[in-house]
Formats: sequence, structure tokens, C-alpha cells
Amino acid sequence: MKIGLSIYSLRDAIEKGMTTVEAIEWIADNGGEHMEVVSFVTDLVGKDELIAEIREASIRTGVALSAYCLPGDVLDISPSEYEAEIQRIKAHIDTANQLGITVVRHDLSSYTRTAAENIIENYDRDLPILVKACQELADYAAQYNMITTVENHGRYINGGDRVRRLMLAVDRPNFKCMLDIGNSLCVDEDPLVCMETLLPFAAAVHFKDFYIRKDKHLIGDGKWLETIHKNYLRGAIVGHGEIEVQRIMGCIKDYGYDGNVTIEFEGMEDCFVGSKIGMDNVRRLAGSKSGAVPEPVQHL
Repeated sequence: MKIGLSIYSLRDAIEKGMTTVEAIEWIADNGGEHMEVVSFVTDLVGKDELIAEIREASIRTGVALSAYCLPGDVLDISPSEYEAEIQRIKAHIDTANQLGITVVRHDLSSYTRTAAENIIENYDRDLPILVKACQELADYAAQYNMITTVENHGRYINGGDRVRRLMLAVDRPNFKCMLDIGNSLCVDEDPLVCMETLLPFAAAVHFKDFYIRKDKHLIGDGKWLETIHKNYLRGAIVGHGEIEVQRIMGCIKDYGYDGNVTIEFEGMEDCFVGSKIGMDNVRRLAGSKSGAVPEPVQHL
């Protein structure tokens, strides 16, 4: 298992002037083996010179560029807008190929959808559109021997069963899941349940952590996220929050997953502190010989 960091974890430093090359160097200096590129943190489309600099830094430091993530929304738009969105995502796939990246995660729906819009009836209605988009993008990426993925992300295309249905319906060998161990809490699903449902489809795994509260009146100020059933989450350093990260790592190891694990830090602490501690904690879990593996679980 290779432990790395999403550049999203360093977004506070990026906003203050840290470059992508400097982020790669920081990850190398702090034990990371790979970095995930996120399009809204570092905009690279059409920037050939910067892409070359980033590839050189990756080779020089030994920090692989493991995945490329971007937002997307193919729903509730006109046919011409849909086509433009597909072409925009394809341009990012081209950029990922320039970087030498072979795993791309593209979203399919907006984060701003309301709870009323996120019901299962709408998902059933939208599934053919989602399948069509994923098939076209996977087929396009196949020319680069690239895997496209959808993450259990946001409040609509999230939860193990919804994402699993999409995986099976798309039915492309190079279409898989970017499995995030914490995001299912956004739809109030137990992370262990979601993880066991989606592990067979995982091309990459995100490790994050949350503090969880059920009463808004008790949380005070802070970067709290409301779940679909009005619970509240705040990003934590991996291992400091309330997700059972030790048990989850045990299940991942028990299943036999041995790919990239990417830390996403989105807490209120200093991003360098949170990112380093998170990588160190997950590295210890991945390398532990005892105490992390629970009783065997039955995988779907």
C-alpha cells in the first residue's frame, strides 16, 4: 500500500502562494509516496509548461502523480450544455494523460442539490444519463489506458448501493470507484457498510476523518457540514476523529487491497500539521501486523 496526499489537503497553503511543485516537494519531505491532483486547487488545462514542471518535480522527488480529480455536473441541463460538459471533462482527461496520470475521478452532479432533489426516485430517473456519461468518458479515456472513476461524493451519488448500481450499469473494464471512507457520512451511512459494498470496485482509496455531532446547538462556530438527515460533520486529522479508521484499514487489508491510499485533510488545524499527522497515522495502520484486522467480513 502506498500512502500519499491529495493536494486538496494543502489548499490553505496553496491559496497563500504555495506552488504545486512546492507541494510535491513538501509531500516528499514528509514521507508521502504520491500526490493526487485536484483541478480546482491547481488549474492545469492548457498550461503545458507548468505540466512539464510538475512532471519533472514528480520524477525528481519520487512522489508519483497518482490521480486527477475534477468536479462535474451532467444533470438538469440542455443537450448542448451536456455535450459541452462532456467535452470539458475530456479536456481534463487529456491533461491527466499529459501528467502521466492513469486514474481520473470526475463528479457527475452538483454539491448544491437540496435534500428534496436527492431522493432515490430522482436517482432512478437520472441513472440512464449518469450511465451514458460514464460510458462515454471511460471509452474516451481507454485510448490512454486510463481508468475513470466516480467517488462516493456529495449527497446524491453517494452511499454504497447507489454507487454500486452505477458501477454495474456502466459495465466498462476501465470504470471503477474512488472509495472515500468518510464521505458516506454525508448521507448518514455507516462508513464500514459503504466500504464493504464498494471495495470490489475500488481503484483508489481516500482516508479522511470527521467529528460527528447530532445537535446543531452544541457545535458553535466552525467548519461544520450538514448531512442529508441534519447531522453535522467537521473535518478532523485522520485518527483524531470518530471514524473507525483502524477497523476500516483492517478490512481493507483483509480484502487484499494493495493500491494507493490518499489522505484528505479538511480540518481546522494547520494544513501542514494535519496532513503530516494523517499520513503518519495511516502509514502505521497500513504497516501494522496486529490489532488492526477485525474478524473476517463477508464482501459482496
